[in-house]
Amino acid sequence: MKRGRPNKRVIIQSNILEIMAAAATPTTTSSLRKMVSEKLSSDISWNTIQKYMEELVQVEKVQKIPTAHSKKEGKEGLVLYQIKK
Repeated sequence: MKRGRPNKRVIIQSNILEIMAAAATPTTTSSLRKMVSEKLSSDISWNTIQKYMEELVQVEKVQKIPTAHSKKEGKEGLVLYQIKK
């Protein structure tokens, strides 16, 4: 049995999954950062959320949805994330 408080990775990833489960639409890293920061009452950086999202994509809990750039042909635009079904 583990003792002490859980590390920040576990706390943030569980909050990300809770928020994404409640959301009906795919979300971006920026919107997730705002919601997680509000829920934890501390400022979480965009890079931290992005790093944990990539980890969740690798373990196949979250699906990455790249979109096309709105103005430049052949470029990648926003990346949306949703819970993998």
